Amino acid sequence: MQADSANAKMIAAPERTLTAMLAAQPADATAIVYEGERWTFGALLELSRKAAGGLARLGIGPGDRVAIWLPNCVAYAATMLGCAQLGAVAVAVNTRFRSVEVEDIVGRGRCKALIFWPGFKSIDFAGILKAVDPKALTTLETLVVYDEGGDAPDDVGLPGIATVRYADVMSADPYADCHGTPESPCNMFTTSGTTKKPKFVMHKQSVVVHHAREVVRGFGYGARDAVMLQTVPMCGVFGFCQFLAGLAAGRPNVLMSVFDAEGAVDLIREHGVTHTVGGDDMADRMIAAADASGKPMSTLRHFGYARFNAALTDIVERADAHGFTMCAVYGSSEVQALFSVQRADAPAEQRKIGGGIPVSPDAEIRARDRETGRILPHGEPGELEMRAPSLMIGYDGNPEASAEAMTEDGYFRTGDLGYTTEREGFVYLSRMGDVLRLGGFLVNPAEIEDHLVHHPAVDGAQVVGAERHPGTVAVGFVMLKPGAETDEAALKAHCKAGLASFKQPARIFIVDAFPVTQSANGTKIQRAKLREMAAERLAEA
Repeated sequence: MQADSANAKMIAAPERTLTAMLAAQPADATAIVYEGERWTFGALLELSRKAAGGLARLGIGPGDRVAIWLPNCVAYAATMLGCAQLGAVAVAVNTRFRSVEVEDIVGRGRCKALIFWPGFKSIDFAGILKAVDPKALTTLETLVVYDEGGDAPDDVGLPGIATVRYADVMSADPYADCHGTPESPCNMFTTSGTTKKPKFVMHKQSVVVHHAREVVRGFGYGARDAVMLQTVPMCGVFGFCQFLAGLAAGRPNVLMSVFDAEGAVDLIREHGVTHTVGGDDMADRMIAAADASGKPMSTLRHFGYARFNAALTDIVERADAHGFTMCAVYGSSEVQALFSVQRADAPAEQRKIGGGIPVSPDAEIRARDRETGRILPHGEPGELEMRAPSLMIGYDGNPEASAEAMTEDGYFRTGDLGYTTEREGFVYLSRMGDVLRLGGFLVNPAEIEDHLVHHPAVDGAQVVGAERHPGTVAVGFVMLKPGAETDEAALKAHCKAGLASFKQPARIFIVDAFPVTQSANGTKIQRAKLREMAAERLAEA
């Protein structure tokens, strides 16, 4: 079959599959820029068809799972899209994960193949893999070894599991048929799992395609000059949703396999990047790199950001001064990332607030009082519940958790504290488990944290609750700025001067670092671990 007729066959159905969405783009337009080279949409489609052919030759078919343990690269995109053409599921594995996590995801996720890059950044992926118990990988049949420039070692593999080279997979004839349907499960992501084993969130093709188009409209990716910088890993929904939106817009995605601020600034200048997403800490480093090099990021217009560092209270204003607009976003694995965003024309203080306006006009948001079950009016905080076209199929292999996550009328229980606003938007405050009941009042710990980081010696702050007679008390943990000195008494005096008595921490501990867990969407503070530390230290007092 000729390539043109094969492409026409893929486009024939409505563009509700990933393959159809890709095939509908102008073949000669740039889809990906990676390591100084460009791939057009036509070339990416051909690569994905070859990946589908090679995976089919390995026995991968509709419903099978392929674990992709790769950084951002062309191979990640081609393999993911090849899986979609076959009706198979791409299972995202973070390159920061080690043997315990890989064993759990590949084993419990029932993956039939695993593709990985053992030579990437001198990380011992082969050693990590050898620490995995092959008996836990009951469905794994094939390891696919990827490399760039022959950097893969020869001694990779697991007993009893076939090993093939990615180049051999890609030597297959392009796959002509498309077994992926709008209803086909296509992408599986893990929840952060900071307190227990992560759940597996499954999405289907029509949902991710539809959401990608909504993101294009909501974030302005459809502009004729739009160029996206992909700094966040595609193995998490944050990066995945940005990448798919770039494809849906028919615009270039400039890929970074690993984020570094200086490199990001250079890529923005070289390729005229207009849009990106990431953490506030990433924006902070990019601004510093631009200042240090004297190279302004003059083409950058929009930075959708997640708040990871409470100390960066002025990051939005600093971005304004550097000519680009930062807007807080909201999302999750279950409703997808970039679910909502603050308006770009809003004042800086508004653009700092998590939540915003959903990108889908069909999204419905409400807040519920957990204790009474009452749906709350605008402005009154409760658990946020969401019903939207971007919602997951469910938690794979966990029907109990899937049922618990949904209300009878089809809303997803987010576990987030927030409230709705009159202009069809909402405000995210914190995770429900982080909310403190102090002195009979519900208190968002971020309020206390924000006050602590305004102390001149404090670089970062976290506040959790701990039980002490006669009830819950706030306990603070702070990191100091390099060379700064203070003590608990001074920090408590600072809180006393600015906070209501019931909000003032009972204890404030100075620490070198906060316990964290590595997520594909960013580094997350382990608040459960902080609660354990608070309880232990109060018991010792």
